[in-house]
Amino acid sequence: MKLKEFLSVREIGFDSVNVLDHPTGLADLRALGARSVPVLSRGTEWVFAQNIGHVVKFLGLNEKTGPVLSPDQLVARTDLFLATASRLIRQMPDAHLATEVPNRPRAYKLLAHHIFQIQDVFLDMAGGATLTYEQLGKPPPENLRGFEDIAAFGEQIRARMLSWWAAKADKSGKDPVQTYYGPQILHETMERATWHSGQHVRQWAMLLEMAGISPDKPLTSADYADLPMPANAWDG
Repeated sequence: MKLKEFLSVREIGFDSVNVLDHPTGLADLRALGARSVPVLSRGTEWVFAQNIGHVVKFLGLNEKTGPVLSPDQLVARTDLFLATASRLIRQMPDAHLATEVPNRPRAYKLLAHHIFQIQDVFLDMAGGATLTYEQLGKPPPENLRGFEDIAAFGEQIRARMLSWWAAKADKSGKDPVQTYYGPQILHETMERATWHSGQHVRQWAMLLEMAGISPDKPLTSADYADLPMPANAWDG
């Protein structure tokens, strides 16, 4: 079975539930010994699904995995995503700061900050810190009160990323890094951070449209090319 044909884990005996919607989902997750999602499980065996290579090995699939884009290309793509995010976030009226996104208890303010927080904690990890699940979900600090503040914060993160990459001597992406889902290679975590931010920028353009606002130069399908983007914009 090809990975792209792997449409339902239930078809081959694996379990797939939305922890937010399933009444015992969180308890089942804890029983496995996992503290975060996404997780793929069968019986008492499980694997974090953040790394596609680990998923392929767990499923026993004969599928080549690994980033298609080079580290240089991923930095360029992230630069585009963050620049677009800052521009689009400024379009959202502050009246929507506490509005919740579809199918998830997350306020627009938290989502806007999360787009940049992904890259902020990635850069900390690239500098030697261990990436934790809790860091990715940290709420914005008190000084980020409105969408303009968050967009300006995003520009700072974008500048930090570009400075880090310009100063980095070894651009192979082979550096080992530490994450809550185990030791990884920098190149793979770069790809995950890139598409993760990109997915939320994709969602933000949709939120603007839902508010009756035309997004200013949103991302296109070409901007997501060669990234393992989720098929759907939203969970559920």
